[in-house]
Amino acid sequence: MPATTSKGYRVRRIQEAHTVRSECGQSTRPLTYPDTTVCNLHVTFIKDSTKHYHRECTEVYYILQGRGKMELNDDVVDVEPGTVIYIEPFTAHRLYSDEGVQTIVFGVPAYRMDDEFYVKE
Repeated sequence: MPATTSKGYRVRRIQEAHTVRSECGQSTRPLTYPDTTVCNLHVTFIKDSTKHYHRECTEVYYILQGRGKMELNDDVVDVEPGTVIYIEPFTAHRLYSDEGVQTIVFGVPAYRMDDEFYVKE
């Protein structure tokens, strides 16, 4: 069933969503721009993302599986299942893990490729 919009709502099954390779890893995107400009919900498997920030998008990561570390500006925090990370615009971030981490990434407004800026170290 394709994503449907009717009576003010949208329904999409994760199995029907597109999976893409990104700088963060393998990302399945059941709700993403241009479906809506309001928000996005991506389920992403990450081993080593590229450090980046967004100028507009606020992101929330919810760790589903795996353990790793997340760089947030100059800090490093441990992540594991059940960890929630709230990331405001202009906060440089990177998630890395030897085993890989599966996370839900929720963004407001919806993630757009032109709102991703890489940090050169």
